[in-house]
Formats: sequence, structure tokens, C-alpha cells
Amino acid sequence: MTFVKKALIFGTLAALGAGAAASAQSTLNGAGATFPAPFYLRAFDGLAKTGTRVNYQAVGSGAGVRQFVAGTVDFGATDEPIKAAEAAKVSRGVVQFPTVGGTIAIAYNKPDCANLKLTQKQAVDIFLGTIKTWDQLKCGKGPIKVVHRSDGSGTTFAFTNSLSAFSPTWKSKVGEGKTVKWPVGIGGKGNEGVAGVISNTSGSIGYLNQAFVRGKIKAAALQNKAGKFVLPNLASGAAALNNIRLDSNLAGEDPNPAGVASYPISTLTWILAYQKGNGAKAATIQRAMNYLLSPAAQDQADNLGYVPLKGNILAASRKAVARIGK
Repeated sequence: MTFVKKALIFGTLAALGAGAAASAQSTLNGAGATFPAPFYLRAFDGLAKTGTRVNYQAVGSGAGVRQFVAGTVDFGATDEPIKAAEAAKVSRGVVQFPTVGGTIAIAYNKPDCANLKLTQKQAVDIFLGTIKTWDQLKCGKGPIKVVHRSDGSGTTFAFTNSLSAFSPTWKSKVGEGKTVKWPVGIGGKGNEGVAGVISNTSGSIGYLNQAFVRGKIKAAALQNKAGKFVLPNLASGAAALNNIRLDSNLAGEDPNPAGVASYPISTLTWILAYQKGNGAKAATIQRAMNYLLSPAAQDQADNLGYVPLKGNILAASRKAVARIGK
């Protein structure tokens, strides 16, 4: 083989190797919350057109945090801010920031119940199993079939956190967490799993991200702290999120916000990134996260059933992304 041929072969192999390395650097792997999954998938689809690919696995907040702590992903996603004990296990440092807001609907499938309105006490009593029939709600007839999450879920944390704020009885008997011991009901995995069970089960009621309310599934109007019955949507979610004050780790919550227009169960969702140890992927991770916070992504939030970030929360998130380093 001539020197020229060898040089061409080695040059081709080197180019292929460089191309593979560049491809690896422009592909990210993330895992976590199902709550924001439709928003993330739409945004990452738009990002792919710029040359950056993101493989996002909607496995639930609990699994997402575990994978992030274990270092098996480029970023994690959670609907409950990471706990200090979990963050302490991450030697590479944690950069946590909100990416979008949303409302958690009390969702139901009951054709003869057109406009369900629930007081906070009624909402609690349904999931405690105290209210057992639709007759008790004066909205149709027959037994109520409760549906809840079966996996570790930030959506469950936000939902049960609000039920605890609504009711001392719920707080003492069940409490709040990514997983709880449900007094009644059957489980579904992920928001999509709960939506599937509700859609296929007449007379059922459960909780899920407003983005999953479609088809046979309707959202109940829930009484807020001011005594008004409000539906989960952009306006009521934005009114509620305006009450959230973030701490130094950009974590914050208000499980029963004030305001006549506020929907009571509204929450942010967070990305977990590494502050260091990202190597050549650091710039790609920053690019992807900045895209989530860009108008190109945030302007799609409402159409997908989410509440876009604005003002101080959006500015704080963008500042946090700048801390993601090599």
C-alpha cells in the first residue's frame, strides 16, 4: 500500500472519529418528570433542528433524581426540588432551575357530570375515600373510582402538598411526598398512565398535569383560598405562580396560593444539571437549557397546557444556566 493511500485511509478514519466525537458532544441524555414531558419533547424537537439532540426519558421525578445523583444522565428533571441530602451526594455540584410552570388538574371521566365544582374539603375527602359516590357530589350517580400515581412522582408531591395545606386531617393521615400510602384508588404510571386509566374508566377521578386533560377527560373547577371556583389554565396558573418566592437554590412552592384568580394546585418544574465535570458537553448543555428558556420554547407552553416563565423567575433560571461549566 502506498504512503498516499495509507494517509487517505488514516485521514478518513480520523475524520470519522472526529465526527463521532462531535456527534456525541451534541447529543444529551436526560431523564425524570413526566409532568413537563410534552413541553420538553416539543422544545427538544425544535432544538434538534439546530444540530443539538436531546434524548429525554419521562420516567418520573423520583427516578430522574436517582439517575442524576448516580451520574448516569447529562441532566435530571423533577417536579419537587432536590433535597439537601440528595444534593450532598453529587460531588460535581448541582445547578437547579425552573423551566416552566403548570397546574395539576383534578381530572375526571363522567359523561353525566358536565361541570364538576369541588371545595377543597371535597377534594380531600374524595382521595381519603370519605366521599365514595358521585351522588354525594350532586353530579351524576354511581361509585367514584379514584386513580393516583403508582410511581415516585413530583406531581404527587405537589398534589399531596396542596391537600396537606387544605386539610390537617390529610396532613396527619397521609401527608405529602413523591410517594404516599393512598387510602383508596388504583395506580397508573406517569401522568400518561393516570390519563390512560381515567380515559378508559367511566366514573373515575384522579390528578394529572393540565396538559393531559383531553378527550373524555375533564378538569374540575376547584375552590381556591379566596373561595372562588377556578379551572386550571394559563391565567389561573400564572396568578398562582406569582405568589411563589424562590430561595437561593431556586426552589419554592405555595401549596394554597392567595388571590381570587389563583388555581390552588399550581407548581413549577425543575431541571437538575451538574455545575462541573461536564467536559466538552458543557456548551451543549448550556445551549439546550437556554433553548428551554427561550421565547421559541416558552411561547409554546400555553398551547401545550403549561404556564410560561416570566419576570424574575425566568431571569433567575437563565442566570443559573450560566453556572453550568466544564
